[in-house]
Amino acid sequence: MTTEFNYEISDTVFEMFPGYNRGVVVARGVTNGESPPELIALLRAAESAVRDRVDKNEVANHQQIAPWRDAFRSFGAKPGKYRSSIEAMVRRVLGGNEIPSINALVDIGNALSLKYVVPMGGHAIDVVKQDLRLRPAGGEENFTAFGSDKTEHPKPGEIIFTDGDIVLTRRWSWRQAKHTLTLPETTAIEFNIDGLPPLEPGVVEEICRETGVCIQRFCGGETEFQLLNRENPAMKIVL
Repeated sequence: MTTEFNYEISDTVFEMFPGYNRGVVVARGVTNGESPPELIALLRAAESAVRDRVDKNEVANHQQIAPWRDAFRSFGAKPGKYRSSIEAMVRRVLGGNEIPSINALVDIGNALSLKYVVPMGGHAIDVVKQDLRLRPAGGEENFTAFGSDKTEHPKPGEIIFTDGDIVLTRRWSWRQAKHTLTLPETTAIEFNIDGLPPLEPGVVEEICRETGVCIQRFCGGETEFQLLNRENPAMKIVL
């Protein structure tokens, strides 16, 4: 049976961040599971590159991390308390810690996120029930974090990614829900690649292409991507 749903970024997001681009990579018919040595090697190489290129004393001022700190401040999230996913990973790596291997799809996202120093989030879409939207929160939506059974509500105005009124990511790129957790049995996934200026749209497209290549190499299936921006804020996903 064919499943179709819409994916949209709200006008408000672009009003607040007019230069924002989001790459959306969709993969169907994938076979997920334990990462092979070649994929783990890519993850370790990305960690090594971060240690070589990012000054641990200047993480907050890095040209691709500072814009996310500013973005979080704009909707009331203190960046020292709520760190974007990429800042949290970079700080973990610079602290001497390895990013653990979870499964092939998760490891692909983590490796490329570190390689390009951009936030990337992967969501299993074979469990999605309604349209996906990146939008400001009203405050009544429901969020259950990975590793928790407690339901909480986002603060009004924070940027959230949703499946209907189920929050999949709070504070744009801060924490993901368990609802679309990428599991060994996941057969369809979408990756969000988030680009705030000065990151160029062409770089976001490059990351999308490399994500598709890695998925096909390590998990098989079919992949495609679209770049969403102010001129092209929506797409359809067909499973």
